[in-house]
Amino acid sequence: MTPGTEYQPQMSVEEFEDLERHAPETVRLEFINGRVQVKAVTDGNHDQIIAWLQRLCMQHRPELWLYGDRGMKVERYRKGRARPDGVLAPFGFPVGHGDWSEAAGVLMAVEVTSHDSDTHQRDRVEKPDGYAAAGIPVYLLIDRDDCSVVVFNQPEDGRYRHEEKLPFGAVVQLPEPVNIPLDTEPLKGFAD
Repeated sequence: MTPGTEYQPQMSVEEFEDLERHAPETVRLEFINGRVQVKAVTDGNHDQIIAWLQRLCMQHRPELWLYGDRGMKVERYRKGRARPDGVLAPFGFPVGHGDWSEAAGVLMAVEVTSHDSDTHQRDRVEKPDGYAAAGIPVYLLIDRDDCSVVVFNQPEDGRYRHEEKLPFGAVVQLPEPVNIPLDTEPLKGFAD
């Protein structure tokens, strides 16, 4: 190997799942694009944003639940493993799934940006493609870095065909099959 070259050993999904099972409880691992990634621990504002969204989802769609940190099989051929900050699915969705769920039945994946160096690549580049390839109809990115909400939808051929970015404070209509209006004004208080 030549100096300056990055070495990334190949790891199978099975090897990753074994590694993740044995990781300390304080470490959250994901496997995206064949790379093991450590997901940042959340802060209080991050947790409050998820609680705010969970409350809105319950008010508008009581038959659904926003599951936090649910392990999901993503990417083409379900070769990736992600732990979205939230997964909107029918109540009871994960029963019998074990550590990692298939995307069938999931209406929306949610990520809230963390203040770490991998946020751009992970949440804005890799996750949209992984969730689209898994067939998740809507991906909601709550981006605290630039105070915006980005809604991705219409997955096709491993990419979302539609993307809409609005500033905190705007009213966002989450598209079908989610069909929930979000008044994002409260997010202004959680931007830092």
